[in-house]
Amino acid sequence: MTTSACLFEFARVLFIGSLLIVSACAESETASSPHERMVASCIVPSEITATVDIPGGEYLMGDDRFYAEEAPVHKVQLAAFNIDATEVTNRQFSEFVEKTGYVTRAERGLPEPEFDHVSEQLRHPGSAVFFSPAAGKGLNPATWWRFVEGASWRAPIGPGSTIEGLENYPVVHVALEDALAYAEWKGRRLPSEAEWEAAARGGNNSSRDTWGDGGLEDSDYPQANTWQGIFPVINQKTDGYIGAAPVGCFPQNGLGLYDMIGNVWELTSNEFSPVRDAPAKRPGAQDRHQRNAAAVIKGGSYLCAENYCRRYRPAARQPQEWAFSASHVGFRTAKSIDQRRSRMK
Repeated sequence: MTTSACLFEFARVLFIGSLLIVSACAESETASSPHERMVASCIVPSEITATVDIPGGEYLMGDDRFYAEEAPVHKVQLAAFNIDATEVTNRQFSEFVEKTGYVTRAERGLPEPEFDHVSEQLRHPGSAVFFSPAAGKGLNPATWWRFVEGASWRAPIGPGSTIEGLENYPVVHVALEDALAYAEWKGRRLPSEAEWEAAARGGNNSSRDTWGDGGLEDSDYPQANTWQGIFPVINQKTDGYIGAAPVGCFPQNGLGLYDMIGNVWELTSNEFSPVRDAPAKRPGAQDRHQRNAAAVIKGGSYLCAENYCRRYRPAARQPQEWAFSASHVGFRTAKSIDQRRSRMK
């Protein structure tokens, strides 16, 4: 893949909206606005540490209605596992960094020889940030985003920005290796794609959507943080947010999980293949010599709209190059359940 093609794919799949949270929060809103109602229902910080047990069994995967990489619909057998109720937050990731001294890939850049094929600018410390184009100039995806030097989980829109006041927002600008390091520190791991999809269906195993086969657009009340309006130029903000939202501000699914759909894309432990029935592989250190190695990300983000990227569904999937990060990509962790111990309780 050429540098320009690599950059375009990186942008198409991973680049996100600059966190317009600052401007959004500055807007005056009435007490009856969607934003006020959403904030009132956000979970408290103590609930963010909760996890949920998902029973083992047969689960539905895939979707044949939208994108080829999601098909075919099929069943998988999963062992019981435990998964975070919310996406990992800035507060939680900060604790990890403070106690370990860990430095993320976005903060380190790409100095290794295996990245010689990447343009010099993209090898500098930094990450991907989306900028909504002016009306009439939104047809070219190359105008939607920029690689911002200095952007990281600490500085989500670049130098001068901070996560102060965003402690309960999902941590973003994390690459696969960063998520793996955090999960290992917690004594956990990333969920597999199949585990993540089973959890996202919320126990509604007969349906291909979290909210039933009608889909997100048929809901009378915002069910997830997505883009309402004409992407990428008009966001009506009827769900209360232009950018990311704090975790746990939208209704939990039938299994008690928050934000499995929308808000930010979430990393999984599987290597991406456009063919669903390809052998599942887990990207990691042994794959780093492969220039195009990518992990599966799931769930869509606040940039997914009805007219573009209708990937706010459990079966939706995209690749995320292992060494790159963006401000609409985060993660949650999982852990296998010892079924023998469960039976003894």
